[in-house]
Amino acid sequence: MTFRIGFLIFPEIMQLDMTGPYEVFTKLPDTEVKLIWKDLEPVTVAGGMRILPEVTFETCPELDVICVPGGGGMNPLMNDPHTLDFLRSKAFQVKYVTSVCTGSLVLAAAGLLKGKRAACHWMSREMLSEFGAIPDPSRVVIDGNYISGGGVTAGIDFGLTVAAKIFGETVAKAVQLGMEYNPSPPFDCGSPETAGAKIEQAARDAAEARQQSRLIAVKKAAAALKAHG
Repeated sequence: MTFRIGFLIFPEIMQLDMTGPYEVFTKLPDTEVKLIWKDLEPVTVAGGMRILPEVTFETCPELDVICVPGGGGMNPLMNDPHTLDFLRSKAFQVKYVTSVCTGSLVLAAAGLLKGKRAACHWMSREMLSEFGAIPDPSRVVIDGNYISGGGVTAGIDFGLTVAAKIFGETVAKAVQLGMEYNPSPPFDCGSPETAGAKIEQAARDAAEARQQSRLIAVKKAAAALKAHG
């Protein structure tokens, strides 16, 4: 039977959160990948690229995996009942509930991560605790049927981890080789620990407005989740 994976996409998504694992998943045997949004109009992502949704919340077929990527556009999703209801309904049907980067905050806002360990972008990771989730700094985290990837580029590691979980390591390794995924970054500054205080502060300063807006949205969503039990 065809294995179906669905990605939630939305305006201002961080496209690599989705396209990294998408590249992995589309190389898997007998696997179908769907892009899901509220309507079928083109979605403009962070940076200006446009992506076409394939199915809506109402027309989405049964899935085996649901994945929520991150990006600046996930801030309003944490307080969007239509999106949260869709994720809750799918979470009880799929084999694996997954996320990349700050997508874990959306799942947390839907009440799906209470007591679970979850990865997130380092700049927003601690916000998970507002929802009763357990922030985990690992690049990929598996907790039961929940699998999460850290920030942006961790989506590829996440995708390969999911591939191995479903189809076995041999298949996942072949996909990795086919993609020539053999990272050797020019700088050792891919985490706050290696980047140093000066570069970390510059990154935080550049994202300050977005992070303040996110924290407000997180606290509002956490309060709403608590109010509804």
